[in-house]
Amino acid sequence: MAGLFGSSLKISPREFPEAQYDPPSEKPGPALAVLAGGCFWCVEAVYRELQGVEKVVSGYAGGDAATADYKTVCTGRTAHAEVIQIQYDPQRLRFGQLLRIFFSVAHDPTQLNRQGNDVGTQYRSAIFYAHALQKEVAERYIAQLDAAGVFSAPIVTRLEPLQEFFQAEDYHQNYAALHPDQPYIAAVALPKVEKLRAYFGEQLKA
Repeated sequence: MAGLFGSSLKISPREFPEAQYDPPSEKPGPALAVLAGGCFWCVEAVYRELQGVEKVVSGYAGGDAATADYKTVCTGRTAHAEVIQIQYDPQRLRFGQLLRIFFSVAHDPTQLNRQGNDVGTQYRSAIFYAHALQKEVAERYIAQLDAAGVFSAPIVTRLEPLQEFFQAEDYHQNYAALHPDQPYIAAVALPKVEKLRAYFGEQLKA
C-alpha cells in the first residue's frame, strides 16, 4: 500500500528523520557524492535546488567505459545505473543530509530495479560510495530508517563501491530545467521538485 505522502513513505517528508550518524568531513574543499534513484533527469532536478550544492552532473556508474552511453545503458544489459554526481560544500552540507533528501523526496527506495514505469537495473536505487565513511553513513542510515518503519516496505537501496563515474551526453545535463513542458518531466520530475520546495524550503538556494 502506498503511503499517505506518495510512494511507500508513511510519514510527511518534513518529519523524515535526519541521519543519527553523520560526522563532518575532515578534508578541505568540495566533496562528491554519486547517487542512483531512477531517471537521472529527475534526481538531478531535485539536487540542483539545494544550498551547499555547487554542481550536479548526470551520468552513469557501475559498468565499463565501453558501454557508458545512453543508448546502450537503456537496454538494461550493462551493469550501469543512471546516476548523478553531486559536488557540494561539506562545510555547509553533510553526506547524511544529502541522503535524507535522497530517501524522502528524490525517489522511492523500496522499488527494486525500477522507479514507477521506468523498469530495469539501470534505474536501481543505489549509493555509489567513494570511501569507507560514505559507506558507513549510508549503512547506518538505512538501518535507522528501517528500524523507524518510515516506509511500508523494506529499503532495497544497494551500496556499491564507486569505480568510475562517466558523464552523460551533453543534452542530458540540466534536462528538467531546460524542458519543463516535456510530458515526462512535467509528470515525474517537477512533482519531486515541488515536494522539495514544500517540505525543505529552508534548505533551498535563494
